[in-house]
Amino acid sequence: MSGELRVEGVGKAYRVWGSEWLRAARWFGLPARPREETWVLRDVSFRIAPGEAVGVIGQNGAGKSTLLKLITGTAQPTEGRVQRTGRVAAILELGMGFTPDLTGRQNAFHSAGLMGYTQDQIASVMSEIESFAEVGEYFDQPVRTYSSGMQVRVAFAVATAFTPDLLIVDEALAVGDSYFQHKSFDRMRRFREQGTSIMLVSHSPGDVKALCDRVILLDKGRVLRDGAPNEVIDYYNALIARKENEQLSVEQRRESGGWVMTRSGSGQVYSRGLRLEDAATGQEVGVATVGQALRLVLDAEARDAVDSLVLGFIVRDKQGNIIWGSNTWHTGQVQTGVKAGERIRFTLDFLCRLGPGSYSVSPALVSTETHLVDNFEWTDNLLVFEVMNVGRALFIGTNWFDASFEVQRNLEV
Repeated sequence: MSGELRVEGVGKAYRVWGSEWLRAARWFGLPARPREETWVLRDVSFRIAPGEAVGVIGQNGAGKSTLLKLITGTAQPTEGRVQRTGRVAAILELGMGFTPDLTGRQNAFHSAGLMGYTQDQIASVMSEIESFAEVGEYFDQPVRTYSSGMQVRVAFAVATAFTPDLLIVDEALAVGDSYFQHKSFDRMRRFREQGTSIMLVSHSPGDVKALCDRVILLDKGRVLRDGAPNEVIDYYNALIARKENEQLSVEQRRESGGWVMTRSGSGQVYSRGLRLEDAATGQEVGVATVGQALRLVLDAEARDAVDSLVLGFIVRDKQGNIIWGSNTWHTGQVQTGVKAGERIRFTLDFLCRLGPGSYSVSPALVSTETHLVDNFEWTDNLLVFEVMNVGRALFIGTNWFDASFEVQRNLEV
């Protein structure tokens, strides 16, 4: 059976009643008003199709944990409904509710049993669970002796011992070591290739981009964005910057070629324009060639006087992967004492070592090495350009190596 998840108009409210009589009256459908009512989710709707991987992001308090409880059935919605098909495996917290005094092996039998598997079925995969968890002799020790990372290892091994139709993973994997995280994501990718639907809640944009087809952004209990990972994550980053400073604005629009430009900032310093030039001739370039000497030119203007000004560039490929990024803070070229009305030109010369494809440039005008202190203007995908391979040997990938083969034959052994 294929796993599918439908969340339709779901809301969750926590209520405080003036008396138990009023609470009971509400249970029987009689009119009764709570003394206090707090909605943590409202009008949340989305669908995860069979074989689709969807990420859920949002700041703490956005409603992610409550949403997962409703989806897994550990809590009931106040309004709306949740429909699931197929067998669901979920890791929502450390240890999946493991009993501390039982061993890892005993907890594996207990947890898999609660998921609906028979003792014989669990016994048939127990050696695989033990092997995947890699906790050694601790597998037969009480779970109370485990570190949080060891609990995650066993919990994930149990939840994925059988291929689920729908796999739900919360932030639990974040506490695991890098080796086990890679191992877990490899297993999730294989599940996805086999048709498993995946819902991943994570604060890591890299994890979400690597695994998910779509991303849902929750904010204050509502779905703020639902779309392509790059677009939603760019908007989320801009939203975080705005929350650090309520004077910041956020704008997002789709440009030609399908790229989505996201701009945020106070506007105290702004970009008058960004262009890509041939470094030798100064001619503007829309299509670059592999090995071409290029120059990025950004003209900035200060609306207000600022004590410190830093420019940073990020270059991404079409999938949103960062190819390169740096800023004038790290190169020791911070501009100080910038006056209102002053114009400053930044140039960056580089040799195009990119592979054929489409790339974007995202500039940030800030005061330090991060946009979270003073974000004057951050624009994702302000400039988009193509790269072609002309006159060089065919190669694949996003990077060109200035390399050559050497072949020797008839060597003496």
